[in-house]
Amino acid sequence: MMSEAVDGNLQRLVERDEENNQEDIWIFGYGSLVWKADFPFEEKRTGYIKGFLRRFYQNSIDHRGTQERPGRVVTLIHSEDPESKVWGMGYRIGATEKLQVLKHLDHREKNGYDRHSVKFYPYPWTANQVNDPQPILLYVATQDNPSFAGQNDKLEEIANQILTSVGQSGRNPEYVYKLAEAMRQLYPGERDDHLFELEKLLLESDPAVNVANKPEPSTDGDTKRSEVSKEG
Repeated sequence: MMSEAVDGNLQRLVERDEENNQEDIWIFGYGSLVWKADFPFEEKRTGYIKGFLRRFYQNSIDHRGTQERPGRVVTLIHSEDPESKVWGMGYRIGATEKLQVLKHLDHREKNGYDRHSVKFYPYPWTANQVNDPQPILLYVATQDNPSFAGQNDKLEEIANQILTSVGQSGRNPEYVYKLAEAMRQLYPGERDDHLFELEKLLLESDPAVNVANKPEPSTDGDTKRSEVSKEG
């Protein structure tokens, strides 16, 4: 317990230093931020972090569900394999805007998420952008928060919960479809079995989906700043 308290204090000191200095920071998106960010940024890079797994273990009582019928969104859990990768999007936030962005994200992720600092590996290599690993901030749901749904639910149970959930950002299944399609477009050949198997289950049962109207993700790859969105 003492070690955990010390680690937590060090983490807060690191984050406070990042907020107060005059350097840019990086934010890692592994859910809806992969395809659409709702904050200003100077640069975005595809890439990955190590040592985590992406899982639909967090209830959503606002963006993709309600208090009465929560939806499911992704969080990260630690992997037993330190080399396991979670692919996502890294956003470089300018020094003059980082306090505004961090306050916005702290509010957006207030339903059980804490900030953490890890290492981000940009990929693929590009001549006109940063390629070296960068320290990056991300938000991870704490396992003792009221909306943490646990790690024991089968995919079929998660799919059933998602299938009937709707929040202020739209139908919960659309969140899964957009994330899965973004992963295929941005990282062809990379596997995320939890995500793709969940998508398959939903597509088999979702009466609102067929080949003609399956949601398409926003690529938005050439713009310096994203459109404003309440996506969650």
